[in-house]
Amino acid sequence: MRKSRFSEEQIVGIIQEYAAGAKASELCRRFGMSDATFYKWKAKYGGLQVNEVKRLKDLEAENGKLKKLLAETMLDNDALKGLLAKNF
Repeated sequence: MRKSRFSEEQIVGIIQEYAAGAKASELCRRFGMSDATFYKWKAKYGGLQVNEVKRLKDLEAENGKLKKLLAETMLDNDALKGLLAKNF
């Protein structure tokens, strides 16, 4: 996955500028991003503070690790069921 040019803190700062009254088109031109990117960020990070964004990032990383562990466990379980079926 491509890494963004902007950190989460910068994104929250841009969204907060918009909430303070700046126009979206002006922010996009000033920071060199598309309108679609801005509105995608607004949907994801709108109303969040910097510490909440860090917590969200940590939770997403933990969720990814747990999903990977679950998938590996399910594969092991399926393999064991296959072996038991062959033996009996």
